Amino acid sequence: MSDNVVKFERRPKPKPPRQTPPWLKRLLAIVAVVAFFIAAFAYFTLKGGPAGPGF
Repeated sequence: MSDNVVKFERRPKPKPPRQTPPWLKRLLAIVAVVAFFIAAFAYFTLKGGPAGPGF
């Protein structure tokens, strides 16, 4: 008979979304800028420099 009893329970509190610390965002931006310059340097080093006016 106790199977027909409706139990009213509180919903579990939702977990707040994880926040990325500001220092980690800043570090990620710095690493991205450094990686961009390294990639540009490697590209122009392997290609032989930028194209001149006559191509």
